[in-house]
Amino acid sequence: MTAAVSDRTSKPMTTIWHRIFGRNPLGLLFSAPYLVFVIAIFAFPLLYSVWISFHDFFFAAPGAKVATPFVGLQNYITAFSDPRVIQSFGNVGIFLLINVPLTVVLSLVIATALNRVTHWRGFLRFAYYVPYLSASVAVVAVWLFLFSGSGLVNQILGPLAPNPSWLINEGWAMPSIALFVTWKQLGFYILLYLASLQSVPKELYESASTDGAGPVRSFFTVTVPGVRQATVLVLLVSTVTGANLFTEPYLLTGGGGPNGSSSSPVLIMYQQGLQQGHPDVAAAIGVVLVILVLIIAFLQNRFAGGRD
Repeated sequence: MTAAVSDRTSKPMTTIWHRIFGRNPLGLLFSAPYLVFVIAIFAFPLLYSVWISFHDFFFAAPGAKVATPFVGLQNYITAFSDPRVIQSFGNVGIFLLINVPLTVVLSLVIATALNRVTHWRGFLRFAYYVPYLSASVAVVAVWLFLFSGSGLVNQILGPLAPNPSWLINEGWAMPSIALFVTWKQLGFYILLYLASLQSVPKELYESASTDGAGPVRSFFTVTVPGVRQATVLVLLVSTVTGANLFTEPYLLTGGGGPNGSSSSPVLIMYQQGLQQGHPDVAAAIGVVLVILVLIIAFLQNRFAGGRD
């Protein structure tokens, strides 16, 4: 009788233990350093930014005691009363509409082609990955040379080239940056798709071929569904990366020009928080940006990820 009661008492305790630490606490021990890293580098700054966005906050000398009164939504009102902030969100929307679809389509098509290559496979994969590894400053210098007024691209296009040139043209500045980022980061997403393609059973391609499907039909009926989870990952990563756009407009257009047509929310946050000394307003912009990215990521996972 006592043993039975003891067993019933220990089972809830065991269940609670498993819910908190999992069935293998040793795994939690090994992952603890990275968990601490995530909390210290990402979670705490994010929560602190949310707190700053609701207070009158400014950078003071170390050790100085300053008042940070609660101001409610005033920082959000101040931030989004600025037309430049609204414009920056529109700019990054244009960037994502160009960059994300191009990234998904090109990386999947190129990865599928590379997966079928038998000769020079390693060299070709590395060649596509080189731009991703290259320093942005060095690659930007090449891009500026190619897309300047007298650059190679304009010489090839001749009268079809835009005037003013690409990166100083209000209509073409952000699309040009989107193309640059797509090209530079494509190698990373190609590797993601190549890894996913290894898990697609070859029997499915053989069955599709037996049913009379050609390469194009096999691509849409076997490859695309087979790498759906990788597609969701590519969508999420490229969206988050695009929403954090900073280096490219800062280097390519001198800080968001011309007339703010290539500015991004993160670039505006940098200008507001560090250059103009308004970290509370910058934090408000950052919080709104995080919320929008989470909404987009949820929709992508909901409609692209399916039931998984």
